[in-house]
Amino acid sequence: MSLPPYRCAVKPEWIDYNGHMSEAYYVLAFGDATTAAMDALGMDESYRRSSARSLYTVEAHVRYLREASLDEELDITTVIVASGAKKLHLAHEMRRGAELIATEEVLGLHVDQGTGGTVPFPADILGRIAGHPHGTPDWSGRSITA
Repeated sequence: MSLPPYRCAVKPEWIDYNGHMSEAYYVLAFGDATTAAMDALGMDESYRRSSARSLYTVEAHVRYLREASLDEELDITTVIVASGAKKLHLAHEMRRGAELIATEEVLGLHVDQGTGGTVPFPADILGRIAGHPHGTPDWSGRSITA
């Protein structure tokens, strides 16, 4: 079972002075896709509220490949790259139709919001993480180079 895609449309307030989607809103859309992945894995709002635990992003890498314009429909697919007792490495691909327009890699840690420390995922969430396909896109793991 794969993670559900996240879909959104480019809103007027997302448009920058160059007439296309501002870089901050790519990150916003990717953040919403991370939340959708968390929901699918059992870390939904109810879990976060009752356990006082959540996934905190500690590192992210975005590639802006094409511009997005007002009202365009965007589809974001997510794959689990790697996971551990306390961490989750996701890769998002944003598409406009079939065209890949941006990617984001994100590393999240499972955090107890009361103590601020990392804690292992509960067994049921680890099981859901293990039950989803894992993969590594060819662009994953790259560093910034000039």
